[in-house]
Amino acid sequence: KSNKNTNKYRIKQTYINNEKSTQEVLEPSNIQGVKIIKEGTNLKIENTKLSLTKIIENYKDITQNNLDLSTFIENYKNNPNSKFKEENDQIVMETTAVNENNYQKYKKLYISKQNGNPIKMEIIDANQNSIIYIIYNEININQTASEKIYAFKIFNLTKEI
Repeated sequence: KSNKNTNKYRIKQTYINNEKSTQEVLEPSNIQGVKIIKEGTNLKIENTKLSLTKIIENYKDITQNNLDLSTFIENYKNNPNSKFKEENDQIVMETTAVNENNYQKYKKLYISKQNGNPIKMEIIDANQNSIIYIIYNEININQTASEKIYAFKIFNLTKEI
């Protein structure tokens, strides 16, 4: 959301590990198929409609992906001012943005107490206005027996995240 209009996007995010993640635009149709792929310190931007690929090596701002769920979780874990509260059958995790500014000051992640899945994330400006609002329609969490790495854990649930 900007001061002039509101834009809506549908994006599919895939988190493979700390070194690799992808985001693919599903909507709007004019940029559908654009992929942003993070691999280590490199950033690859693909546009399948135009058959274009751009690789940016040693991308300096790669850690500033404020839309990524894994970035929120890392920030929450490493920020001593992070806190959480319970409201409306949800756990609300709150933290300040890593590179906070007037437009991106605070971040909130809402998690269902029933199943432990993220519901939505908000990025809030210095005036307490929600400028980015992400709704998670579908969350798939894969785990293998040999690799139990959890982003966070909600107690009193039978499922770990």
